[in-house]
Amino acid sequence: MNILVAGGAGYVGSHTVRQLQKSGYKVVVYDSLVTGNAESVKDSELIVGDICDEVLLKKTLSKFNIDIVMHFAASSLVGESVEKPEKYYQNNVYGSLCLLRAMFAADVRKIVFSSSCAVYGKPSVKHIDESTPLAPANPYGFSKLAVERMLADFANAHGIGSISLRYFNAAGASHDGNIGECHHPETHLIPLVLQVALGQREKIFIFGDDWPTRDGTCIRDFVHVDDIADAHMKALRRVELGVTQAINLGSGDGFSVRQVIEACRKASGHPIPADVSGRRTGDPATLVAQNSLAKEILGWQPTHKGLSAIIASAWNWHSSNPLGFIEKKDP
Repeated sequence: MNILVAGGAGYVGSHTVRQLQKSGYKVVVYDSLVTGNAESVKDSELIVGDICDEVLLKKTLSKFNIDIVMHFAASSLVGESVEKPEKYYQNNVYGSLCLLRAMFAADVRKIVFSSSCAVYGKPSVKHIDESTPLAPANPYGFSKLAVERMLADFANAHGIGSISLRYFNAAGASHDGNIGECHHPETHLIPLVLQVALGQREKIFIFGDDWPTRDGTCIRDFVHVDDIADAHMKALRRVELGVTQAINLGSGDGFSVRQVIEACRKASGHPIPADVSGRRTGDPATLVAQNSLAKEILGWQPTHKGLSAIIASAWNWHSSNPLGFIEKKDP
């Protein structure tokens, strides 16, 4: 089976590419490399192109006889989406429309889409399931929800089946230490904390310690990136049935910012100073998944339990590659 992985040189995409290859799939990576890293998919067929280039997309789908598309390509910074909404509606929404039109023209009828828990906004429930109201709080979340709606409409009109996987917080790195999280700028909590351990930052800031949580800091659901990649493998089998469905990907466990910092201290052996700052506008106090549908429909559940294994793999990657993929490139 031939799989096109749009955005396959990114963080979650590259880990999924590796699992696809190990399972014997023929993989073609399509990535603009604006935020992706070619080094992370150096053993793959790589087409460098923009997700909004409908002509190149159709040519690539036809040339490689693609059977199923995995769609990771997107801008993904929440704060930036508020400042530059036009970028997010262009890249995420229009780009997805270009991809779907190219798929329809090339007679490709199945897609697995990288969605986000941002489609839920700031829910009041303790555990978020797929019936929780969809109320995005920023353009990034709205862009993901718009694509989910587009997929449903293309299913009705053109018979394109889709699985939308709503990630919570992807974290960690491959256990061989060859690929991991590398964003410029970095905005995710675990790599930011580990940058303090590496001496790249003076301290980590905690945005509010007066939240209605067990220690006053925000609580999030972290899922190892390899577990997310595994869910994509299982979603391939589901999407072959031609269904259209959205499924949460989370551990079902919540960990506070203070717990994350302490776990990073233990993994790295560094003190990691932390200061409390004011709350960030738009942050929900708690985001934790109810993942029973993923277990039921995909037969999936995370194999990395708790924070220790996730952070250990992240520290292995960051401590061995403090500059990310930059130092791996030829001078």
